[in-house]
Amino acid sequence: MPWINVVLILAVVFLGIAIWSIKRHKDPHLELESRERIEDLVPSLSGMSLGMSTRGNAVEIVENGAFFDALLNDIAQARRTVHFETFLWKEGKLGQRMAQAFCAKAREGVKVRLVLDAQGCRKMGEGARAQMEQAGCQLAWYHPRTLKNIGVFAERDHRKLCILDGRLAWVGGHCIVDAWLGDAQDRQHVRDLSVRLRGPVVHAVQSVFSENWVEVTGKLFVGDDVFPPLEPAGEVEAHVASIKPEGSAPAVKILHHSVLCIARERLWLQNPYFIPEPDAVEALGKAVKRGVDVRVMVPSTEASDMRMVQHAAHRNFQRLLDCGVRIFEYHRTLLHQKVMTVDGVWCSVGSSNFDDRSFETNDEVMLGFLDRGLAKRLEQIFEADLAHCVELDAAQWKRRGLLHRAKDSALYLFNEVL
Repeated sequence: MPWINVVLILAVVFLGIAIWSIKRHKDPHLELESRERIEDLVPSLSGMSLGMSTRGNAVEIVENGAFFDALLNDIAQARRTVHFETFLWKEGKLGQRMAQAFCAKAREGVKVRLVLDAQGCRKMGEGARAQMEQAGCQLAWYHPRTLKNIGVFAERDHRKLCILDGRLAWVGGHCIVDAWLGDAQDRQHVRDLSVRLRGPVVHAVQSVFSENWVEVTGKLFVGDDVFPPLEPAGEVEAHVASIKPEGSAPAVKILHHSVLCIARERLWLQNPYFIPEPDAVEALGKAVKRGVDVRVMVPSTEASDMRMVQHAAHRNFQRLLDCGVRIFEYHRTLLHQKVMTVDGVWCSVGSSNFDDRSFETNDEVMLGFLDRGLAKRLEQIFEADLAHCVELDAAQWKRRGLLHRAKDSALYLFNEVL
């Protein structure tokens, strides 16, 4: 009957408006005006990103494949609990080493809990999975492809973290894939870094792990095995952004946008998938007008593992270059680290890409640090990586081919799902 068709059309229109409304409330236009220095705004940064800053932390930066040697050594020292969360795990030598390490701990009686993204870890291999389950490791699969998850299947757990005995934590970008071994010496070995944490901030990282563990399993954990009393371990002030409230802007996005608006001297950013929204493009341009030295380092299209994402990113490069933002393409291999440094005093490291998928869909974690020594070290890493970069020129970029431009514009239409 004709009236049934009308009802169906109206229902589709209504659902479309409802989905648009939900998206709109999660994606407000962010604005910030401030003349204060970032070192005076850490309580504000942490509060606005739904966290709390803590002092007395020790932070160590570990690069490339050396990360796994350090992590496995720390896992071997764990006596009570091992909590591990990752987005990407593929079958290989590294995966076997990690599985064996977790199995060894579980057989010793240590509580081993893993949160694994069901999509990103689907190629970890049945052998590793069975080996860990038989040893007593508890595996929680985040958003597997089932009917009950059909509404959240696009939401992935993109975090990479590990907490040991509730006293030591690792956070960064490393994945459990053989390409992350080595020292970024060629296209087959990824460039990445992570941080090793001790001090009160470890409690906050443990809380991040608990979010998805409890969502998937419904099991709670308490006591000194997981949240022990923590004494100061260093001089770094730290805060964590991870929360993604239903119906409002995610904490990781707020943190990124805030620092764009606060920077006064320099803002250096390394990120593998850099697709800023118009608000962020405008904020970066305003930063340059304030006299900020804004530099962005991304992998070249040839070095990236996601060439479609790089082409989508190219869509806004011209605007950024014309504003005075300096963009460097890293050609040696996939540059995978997610790092920001601001004014030589504040910096951040974590799992979040600079794109809509990370900011609004995936579960991510970023740590901010107020510490001149740490910021200086990350700036030195940025400067060392420049040796493998080519800086883009605004006039030359404008002359790129018609096919290149068409591909950039077409793929940018899908920037929220890439």
